[in-house]
Amino acid sequence: MADIVIRLHDDAEARALFGKCDETLRKIERTFGITTVFRGGELRLSGLYEEPLKSAERSLSDLLDVVRSGGHLTSRDIDYVLRNPDISMKLTDIFLDKIEVFSKRTYVTPRSEGQKRYIDAIKSNDIVFGIGPAGTGKTYLAMAMAVNALKKNLVSRIILTRPAVEAGESLGFLPGDLNEKINPYLRPLYDALYDMVDPHAIKGYIDEGIIEVAPLAYMRGRTLNDSFIILDEAQNSTPEQMKMFLTRLGFDSKTVVTGDITQSDLPRGRKSGLTHVISLLKNIDGIRFVILKEEDVVRHELVQRIIQAYRQETEKVSPSEEGHDQ
Repeated sequence: MADIVIRLHDDAEARALFGKCDETLRKIERTFGITTVFRGGELRLSGLYEEPLKSAERSLSDLLDVVRSGGHLTSRDIDYVLRNPDISMKLTDIFLDKIEVFSKRTYVTPRSEGQKRYIDAIKSNDIVFGIGPAGTGKTYLAMAMAVNALKKNLVSRIILTRPAVEAGESLGFLPGDLNEKINPYLRPLYDALYDMVDPHAIKGYIDEGIIEVAPLAYMRGRTLNDSFIILDEAQNSTPEQMKMFLTRLGFDSKTVVTGDITQSDLPRGRKSGLTHVISLLKNIDGIRFVILKEEDVVRHELVQRIIQAYRQETEKVSPSEEGHDQ
């Protein structure tokens, strides 16, 4: 039997690290097959084998660094760290990267290494593609970065767009005026926006043209200067639409394109503009592709399991298309 001791400063620090009803300690014990005892400011880890003990110590020490740096750990954060023992970044770099927004939420933070790489890519590149499954924060984090840029006066407006009506954008046959026709397709963008900006302020921003939400077809013929532009659900764009959109980029602007190449609603046999652009633009300086994966899912843990099940089913039919950061 071997022991490792971690010393804590006080009980408040212990409560922040251990979680409600010592939830973190119980998860550590189950994950690494060890026992823990906290007494007199010392957390003692005990186990039969040295390797799992050192792994548990490393995870707890990294989490403790976050607590000591003023970070708040959720049960989801603990699960992420324990599921991904080979994280190359410091946890403080991930969980303490605060993106200021306008709402009472105050700020948004990445919750995984992949999300942190995505945020860093947006900070340092004019065009970024965030590609990955549902729940990885592609749109939400892009929206946070857009709101943050507006808050800091780095841009003068935010433009949000996505393909409407399964990328065909044939809106004429739908009942109602333009807003009534397109709003159902733009709702997810509004949902993220309302989580970061006061609802009363949003109406004023939209009326003044500071925030614009429109279907992709309405980007044609424009040059978008001094703007933060987000194209959501880009897998439903055609190569022609993608070219049209990317060439709208003007001076002092930044573009983020998000999508999931496994979820295209285009007619069978029609190539996705998102799939096409990956091979076409991957070697251009100033353009970055960030691939978010299952481990970056931050929704209910069942979402990650659902994604895994569908991926495995797809792989039985044909090999999956793998992507990498460029």
